[in-house]
Amino acid sequence: MRIDRITLDRKYKPNTPVVACIGYFDGVHKGHQALIGRTVELAKEIGCASALITFEPDPWVTIRNALPQELEHLTTSKQKNNLVIKYGIQNIYYLDFTKQMAALSPHEFIEQVLGQLNLKGLVCGYDFRFGAKGLGDAGFLKRSVSYPVEVIEEISYKGTKISSSRIVKCVKSGDFMSAYELLGHPFTMDGTVIAGRHIGATLNTPTVNLGYSPEYVIPRIGVYSGHILVRGKMYGAMINVGHNPTGNYSVPVSIETYIFNFNSTIYGERVSLIFEQYIREEKDFKNMDNLKMQLELDKETVRKLLRL
Repeated sequence: MRIDRITLDRKYKPNTPVVACIGYFDGVHKGHQALIGRTVELAKEIGCASALITFEPDPWVTIRNALPQELEHLTTSKQKNNLVIKYGIQNIYYLDFTKQMAALSPHEFIEQVLGQLNLKGLVCGYDFRFGAKGLGDAGFLKRSVSYPVEVIEEISYKGTKISSSRIVKCVKSGDFMSAYELLGHPFTMDGTVIAGRHIGATLNTPTVNLGYSPEYVIPRIGVYSGHILVRGKMYGAMINVGHNPTGNYSVPVSIETYIFNFNSTIYGERVSLIFEQYIREEKDFKNMDNLKMQLELDKETVRKLLRL
């Protein structure tokens, strides 16, 4: 397994022959999995390693001067790495996507960027564009390189193209059943447990607070059932996404999780939150007693959903 970074001033070329797919792959959804699957197959047919070529930062950061936190990503780079490896990719190449790289013509991109790799085949989506102003496409690639280029046609679900932006809308609306159908795996937020104000403990509902990347798309404000992965073990969870308006208003959005059948201190530890079902919207209660009663009702609802 190799993870490498491709820059325009790099002077060496990897010896490993590879068949690669190329794209941004946010979420590694079912459309991306079709590219990855064909890449793995073609690599086996040719008798070489599989690889994935992706971009860092997100191309819109470079092209449109967007801030990373404005782009609402489904996965971090680490999550992306883990998922593509799970689906069979053996090598990952990150393109250092600077303004200089973005300004390359399609021919220059092929020669100066793709030419750094020992490519024996390339797989891309039907709508893949590259080079300055997106002038390069799959047809241009096929005409310009000596190795085979395969194009994966649109992958759709219920008559509509599967895309990262479509899944982002599902997450923002709290529709995690649809998100799962499009992703092929649960929407998951990774992060580090950070200290809170311990108000949950006074309400008989102690929670862990997630310190998360600002690049994540934020789920719809409210309460969810789900699971949390802690120290390699999965636990049932009740997740609150919101501002905690009753006595502990927070900006930005806080993500707090009550873990069923768990009683350990895990500050500073990495955890993964898996969102499953939206339960209710966040409310501003008149007093803490009303909030405490609601939390007990919420826990019972989650217990039933998760069959705890």
